[in-house]
Amino acid sequence: MPSDNSHGRRYMTRRAALAVLAGGGVTLLARGYTPKSTPAEEAPREGACIVRPQQTEGPYFVDERLQRSDIRSDPADGTTQPGVPLHLTFTVGRSNGNECTPLAGVQIDVWQCNARGVYSDVTDPGFRTKGHKFLRGYQVTDPTGAAQFVTIYPGWYPGRTVHIHFKIRTTPTGPRGYAFTSQLYFDDALTDRVHTQAPYASKGPRTDRNADDGIFTRGGEKLILPLTEHGEGYTSTFAIGLQLG
Repeated sequence: MPSDNSHGRRYMTRRAALAVLAGGGVTLLARGYTPKSTPAEEAPREGACIVRPQQTEGPYFVDERLQRSDIRSDPADGTTQPGVPLHLTFTVGRSNGNECTPLAGVQIDVWQCNARGVYSDVTDPGFRTKGHKFLRGYQVTDPTGAAQFVTIYPGWYPGRTVHIHFKIRTTPTGPRGYAFTSQLYFDDALTDRVHTQAPYASKGPRTDRNADDGIFTRGGEKLILPLTEHGEGYTSTFAIGLQLG
C-alpha cells in the first residue's frame, strides 16, 4: 500500500509527469447541476452546457471489459470492498448548440482505489493486486443517456487528492472512435468527515487536499461531484454533454 514517504515522492514525480501530458484537444461539455448539498458554481443559462476539462488517464487504467453496475465486488474471490456507499449516475448527451440531447450506447468505464488507497489488477511499488478486479467496471448508456454505478467513497494515497477515474468511449472495441477521459473529485470538507469513519480512519489523515493536487488544479473545480445523502451513503448525478463534431 502506497503510504511511506519514499513511495510518496516517487508517486508524485510520476504523477507530475503524467499531468504534463494531460492537456487534450477534446472538449467535454455538461449541463449545470448544483444540488443544495454541493458548493455552488456559476449557474449556466437554462438548457446550456458548460465546459468540463479532460484530465490524465493515470497509470492504473486496465481495459477489463467487465460490464457491471455494482463494482464493489472482486470476481476473483467474491469479496466486497468496504466503504461508504456511493450511487453514481452519469447522464450523457450530445451538445447541439444550447441543448444536450441524450446519447445512447456509449461505454463509460469507472475505476478507483479502495478505502486503503489501493487499486486492483496492477503492480505498484506499494502493492501487487494482479488478477483482482475490485472497483472496476463499465456500463453502456441507455436510451435516455444514463448509466448507473454502485461504488464506495474512495480512500487516499500520497501524491493525490481523493478522486475517481472515468472514460467515455463511443466505439471501445474499434480502431477509431471518440474517447474522453477525466476524473471526478469531492468537496474537501465532506471527505474529511467521511474519512473519520471505518475503514478509512485506520489509514490516518490524508496528506493531500484538492488544492495540493497538480492534476486537480487543471480544472478540477468543474469536476467536483454533487453529492446528496442517501441512506448510509451518498448519491450523485453527473450530467455530461459531448461535443462530437
